[in-house]
Amino acid sequence: MSELSVNHLLGIKYITKKDIDLIFETADHFKEVINRPIKKVPTLRDITIANIFFENSTRTKLSFELAQKRLSADVISFSAAQSSVKKGETLIDTVNNILSMKVDMVVMRHSNPGAAHFLSKNVKASIVNAGDGAHEHPTQALLDSYSIREKLGDVVGKKVVIVGDVLHSRVALSNIYALQMQGAEVKVCGPKTLIPRYIESLGVTVEPNLRKALEWCDVANMLRVQNERMDVNFFPSTREYAQQYGVDKALLDSLDKEIVIMHPGPINRGVEITSDVADSQQSVILNQVENGVAVRMAVIYLLASKIQ
Repeated sequence: MSELSVNHLLGIKYITKKDIDLIFETADHFKEVINRPIKKVPTLRDITIANIFFENSTRTKLSFELAQKRLSADVISFSAAQSSVKKGETLIDTVNNILSMKVDMVVMRHSNPGAAHFLSKNVKASIVNAGDGAHEHPTQALLDSYSIREKLGDVVGKKVVIVGDVLHSRVALSNIYALQMQGAEVKVCGPKTLIPRYIESLGVTVEPNLRKALEWCDVANMLRVQNERMDVNFFPSTREYAQQYGVDKALLDSLDKEIVIMHPGPINRGVEITSDVADSQQSVILNQVENGVAVRMAVIYLLASKIQ
C-alpha cells in the first residue's frame, strides 16, 4: 500500500501532490464508511490521540474527535483554558506530560505560527496541525479541495477566488498551496488592507473588484472577517465591508454562470454572505463539514499507519 511521504501533517507546503491524491483516495473510502448505518471501523483500536487546543474551536475540534472515534482510537481532549499552561507550564512540558500517558498522536491548534513544527522537532509523537496562528490550516485546505473535486469532478484547471480577510487567514495560505499543487488557478479579492503584500510572490493574482472576481471564477471561497486578530480597523465598518465584498443572492443570480460558494466557517451571516446564499443550491458549506470528517479520518489513519 502507498504511504505518506511525511510523519506529521504540519502544513500543505511540506507534503506532495502524491500525498494529497492518497489522502483523497483514502477519504473516498471513509466517506462511504460514515454514510453506512454502522459508522465505525476498528482500524485504530490500539492508537491513543490527544487533541490539544490552545485556541477556541467548534467545527475543527468536533470534526477531529468524530474522525478519531469513527476509527475506534482512544481520544483525550485538552483545553488550554483549564490547564496548567495557565500556571506557566511550557508547551513542551505540557505535551510531554500528556505523551507520558502513552499517547501516539497529537492534534494541536495554537495561536503561534510554527507551534506545530516546533513540537514535531521536540516530542516523540505524530503531530497534526489543526491551525497555527495566521500560518496554516492543512486539513481545512484538504477538505476544501476534496469538496471542489466532489462537486466539479476535478481541481485541475479550475479557477478559484479566495475572498475577504486573506491577511489573517491560515485557511487562505493552505488553500493557495493545495490548489496550486493540484493545478488550479487562484486569485484573491478583498480590501487592500486585508491582502498581504507578499501574496503575488505565491503566484496569486489580486482582483480588487468582487464582481469581476466572481465573473472569472468557478469557485468562490468566502473567508470570515477575523475581528479577534485585528488590533486596528482594517476597513471603515462591517456594513461597508458587506456592501463591497459580501455576496448576496441578487449578485449571484446576476452572473452569467453558476459558481460554487464555499466558506470555512463560522459564517458571519449578512457580512461575507447572506443567509439565502449560505443555504442555496450553489453552496457546498455543509458538504465541507461532512467531508471534513472523512478527510481527517484519512489523515489520521495514514499517519497512524507510519507509527512504529
